[in-house]
Amino acid sequence: QKVSVEVLDHLEHLALVDFRDSEGVERLQKAIEFADQLHEVNTDGVEPMDSVLEDRCLYLREDDVTEGNCTKELLENAREKVEEYFVAPPGNIPLPKLEE
Repeated sequence: QKVSVEVLDHLEHLALVDFRDSEGVERLQKAIEFADQLHEVNTDGVEPMDSVLEDRCLYLREDDVTEGNCTKELLENAREKVEEYFVAPPGNIPLPKLEE
């Protein structure tokens, strides 16, 4: 199954990974072939699961904020950031440089 140029462009944008070399495209096609095996599984009569814990009652706890205002300290841990956001995954497509 061939992967279209549009799909490659979209995946590169989402993953920040360059699939344009033959090795990258081959790896992507192998991943698609592997995932296509799921179409062979017979799921007739199987109800979709909402949760792996569907047999338990899940209780929500109160969302009490006990700390905060530490954006600057948290962003100091970022390997790469744009504005006030972590950049992840780093990938192999360079991000445009922002002027300081």
